[in-house]
Amino acid sequence: MPLKIGVMGGAGSEIPVEHLDQAMLLGEAVADADCVTITGACPGLPLAAARGAKRRGGTVIGISPALSLDEHAFKYESPTLAHDVLIFTGSGLMGREVVNIRSSDIVVIVGGSTGTLGELAIAYDEGKLIGVLTGSGGISDMVADILATCNKDTGARVIYDDKPRRLVEQLLDAYRTEHFRQPSVFCRGTSDVSSSPVEGSQQDVVCGMWVAPRKAAARRTRNGNRYVFCSLRCAERFDVEPNNFQPK
Repeated sequence: MPLKIGVMGGAGSEIPVEHLDQAMLLGEAVADADCVTITGACPGLPLAAARGAKRRGGTVIGISPALSLDEHAFKYESPTLAHDVLIFTGSGLMGREVVNIRSSDIVVIVGGSTGTLGELAIAYDEGKLIGVLTGSGGISDMVADILATCNKDTGARVIYDDKPRRLVEQLLDAYRTEHFRQPSVFCRGTSDVSSSPVEGSQQDVVCGMWVAPRKAAARRTRNGNRYVFCSLRCAERFDVEPNNFQPK
């Protein structure tokens, strides 16, 4: 299953061309990394990212505040182009923010105002991996100060960069090597996995975590060896390239 990267940003009509170009490059980088782009199905910077992703053959999913296509287009004046799927939440602009964040494995902040600030707050409070495309206007250059003022440890990790492609590369490296082990409030509990061996546990050959076999998220048998996995994502990686993972 591909990772989903949510692009949260300003939906205003008066956005500098250079910021739109940055967002488009961000969408291209997400698609080139074989990830799905998630947006709030709105105009502005998220739409520019969606266009960039589609230009590179990527998949784009829009989370709409509307209850129907007509409401999406006429009440919220939101786009239908550059999206492969529109999901109608019927929950309005504020409710849509929660679905945006919880649908994304990684969240990227691009410019933005109060709506984007709300999405940042949700993502941070729920321990997400967050990227900030600095220099993209709006709140992007204020995020570090905002989070420092909040002074709250949620397990979230924030990466800042002003280069879209480099930001995506750093986020994917952090997620695949480290952050996926950090459970959000919706993941399995940490009592089932450990970073060090405990009696009766078996090591996940993909990520190296130690797992209690009876609580493994998935199991596989290959060439007489039995494998356990802390998550379905690890099992899927093993299924694709089993020869790359040997018992440790």
